[in-house]
Amino acid sequence: METMARVRLLGLGNELLADDAFGVRVAREVQRRLGPGADVVTSSAAGFHLLDDVIDTDHLVVVDTVQTGSARPGTIRVLNEDQVRPMPDGSPHFLGLFDVLRAARKLGMQVPADVVIIAVEASDCTTVGGPMHPDVGSAINHAVELSQQLIDEAGRARS
Repeated sequence: METMARVRLLGLGNELLADDAFGVRVAREVQRRLGPGADVVTSSAAGFHLLDDVIDTDHLVVVDTVQTGSARPGTIRVLNEDQVRPMPDGSPHFLGLFDVLRAARKLGMQVPADVVIIAVEASDCTTVGGPMHPDVGSAINHAVELSQQLIDEAGRARS
């Protein structure tokens, strides 16, 4: 018998910090569209504080901002976990999401093997109370549609 895989959308960011609100805003819109039965969470946490957001699910779709300087603000990339390189000097949050996933796996915790990241190039993630860059804001609908597509695809996979 085929069972539905457990899929969670995790919108990361801080609504008080200009473009950093992107992941939270996308997650809230996905939740609104899919309804209360959808497994959608938002977080401004980092490090091991993210554990509760990543355990007990088969597939994880993460929406977050990045600042690579290699693309225009609002550019969206969809990446698998193995395509994301750790920062050479460590995460600015001390322990990043992928560090947490690796540690949890070593401890035998139930964390997803399948992690997909929807990353939008940000312009400003530090200005408190600052407005979202127009190009980043205009990427929200596209990221919502991508999120819904990835949730649907992962949900059809066997758990």
